[in-house]
Amino acid sequence: MNTVITIGRQFGSAGREIGEKIADYFGIKCYDKELLSRAAKESGFCQEMLENHDERPTNSFLYNLVMDTYSFGYNASSFVDMPISHKVFLAQFDTIKMIAEEGPCVIVGRCADYALSDFKNCIHLFIYGDEATKIKRISEKYNLSEQKAKEMIIKKDKQRQSYYNYYSSKKWGRADSYDLCINSSILGVDGTVKLITQYIQDFEDRKS
Repeated sequence: MNTVITIGRQFGSAGREIGEKIADYFGIKCYDKELLSRAAKESGFCQEMLENHDERPTNSFLYNLVMDTYSFGYNASSFVDMPISHKVFLAQFDTIKMIAEEGPCVIVGRCADYALSDFKNCIHLFIYGDEATKIKRISEKYNLSEQKAKEMIIKKDKQRQSYYNYYSSKKWGRADSYDLCINSSILGVDGTVKLITQYIQDFEDRKS
């Protein structure tokens, strides 16, 4: 096993859970929130700041100005002048490349497919789902009404989409941005994992 798997996902599609199960199957690491602590360690940013900007582009000049007082660790003048949201993105971008160079793993979200576009040993996936299935999963997970769950899904997906479309040259959730797009509502979590692991094994066999 020598493949890096990136997973873009709609909120409520179980993309993270699927990523973790794929990682378990192959005995490799899965990076989701763990990527933030790693990026904080590598860049010198505090983790709280990375979490505040996680998959959220912000254009608030005042917010960027205030948060800039927390940043350190880079000295290039062009970097110093950059909005804090850009710095956070670059810190994650560098960390994603570093992690991929260390060996096979699963990386969830955060434009990982774009960061690794030059890497040959990658499979880029997108997990989506039917609205009813996603609403049910989110309302149960967070103990919300169906309406609140739906609002949360719309908000989160809007954030992810704007982040991805802002920083990458591709379109979030569009089939031609990925190698494989799967509706996890059809096969369920385990069925989707089974499909993806087979896809990865076939990909590995073709390379060898």
